[in-house]
Amino acid sequence: MGKALDGVRILDFTHVQSGPTCTQLLAWFGADVIKVEKAGAGDITREQLRDIPGVDSLYFTMLNHNKRSVTLDTKSENGKRVLEKLVKYCDVLVENFAPGALDRMGFTWERIQELNPRMIVASVKGFGPGPYEECKVYENVAQCAGGSASTTGFDDGPPLVTGAQIGDSGTGLHLALGIVAALYQRNATGRGQKVLAAMQDGVLNLCRVKLRDQQRLDRTQVMKEYPQFPNGKFGSAVPRAANASGGGQPGTIVKCKGWETDPNAYLYFIAQAPVWKDICKMIGKADWITHPDFATPEVRLPRLKDVFAAVETWTVTKTKFEAMALLNEHDIPCGPILSMEELANEPSLRKSGTIVEVDPSATRQVLDGRQPHQDERQPDRGQALALAGRTHRRSIGRTRVRGCGRSRAEIGKGDMTMARGAGLIPEV
Repeated sequence: MGKALDGVRILDFTHVQSGPTCTQLLAWFGADVIKVEKAGAGDITREQLRDIPGVDSLYFTMLNHNKRSVTLDTKSENGKRVLEKLVKYCDVLVENFAPGALDRMGFTWERIQELNPRMIVASVKGFGPGPYEECKVYENVAQCAGGSASTTGFDDGPPLVTGAQIGDSGTGLHLALGIVAALYQRNATGRGQKVLAAMQDGVLNLCRVKLRDQQRLDRTQVMKEYPQFPNGKFGSAVPRAANASGGGQPGTIVKCKGWETDPNAYLYFIAQAPVWKDICKMIGKADWITHPDFATPEVRLPRLKDVFAAVETWTVTKTKFEAMALLNEHDIPCGPILSMEELANEPSLRKSGTIVEVDPSATRQVLDGRQPHQDERQPDRGQALALAGRTHRRSIGRTRVRGCGRSRAEIGKGDMTMARGAGLIPEV
């Protein structure tokens, strides 16, 4: 049995992170992704934050392995003819251009439907229809416009963006799901459709818990699980909640042994009600099991700072891994704060395939995170876009360019016959 998307062909006009994340996910599931890059230059991220001179950046390699690549001069007449052939050949066109760019290339929705009525056109934009839809958006702008930054950080400090790429990669995940749904629906309708994922919308969707809290706050003017309760004040908008859990089970980050010198010697601890008795015994507060100020979740809420202070008195005597092991013996929810260094070297993540090795050349090893969904038909490692001057170099017409994928060719100055020979243009 093949992979889920075997036989699906993706025409990938995306760049930077949000769009490439989407198409990379589809490639992991077996789709044949043909990445179209700018003629003579390639994707801008090939050179962004390079760690080795003359080698494609980690950023580019991590977001674009398992794809084929072609540079295409869409301003030339021959390039446009080649693009028409690709539109007829592929199932999905994915783009994250500025609004209207595809139209200016001469490929409006109506034109694409003329060429291929089954084509799905999927787009990433910064904002959906409305007053901001023409605005340029990057990761942190999306986080700020989507509700994440206003609810992240400490109450007495400024809004903060997160380290997770929820604006870019998060929106790519949403778009990939929309594409798969559109492909499934096409089985019934026989026709393509437009799919849009706006970065603001994607971030807001990932912040639904805070949208829930906004509605609670509107109705009750207080949220007892937030650190502002009982001594602080609530305004009209959801406040920043520091490291509070944001759910029905109170939690926070506590120090562990070595915190004075290790910036990640911390543990996230959740004071879950069903294991309260075990928590009390573990931290040396057995009397709290029946104490009227701590015996029930409701009476503990105004005293959470006292609860977590007592927990921290216990955790600072143990490393984060020692504390986790002891707490898990009693099913007490917790988790160590793991650095990127620790994650990159975690054997279980390599074994499960969560972190895969991408080896584009002998120059270096590249680690990347595979999509969270896993099944027995997924590969153990990604296939990188080949480096300059290495494998799969193609010469199309008069222009010879560096290889950068399962195959790479520059089309627009060359001829159609050579493009077909490269496996990028079908015989139609």
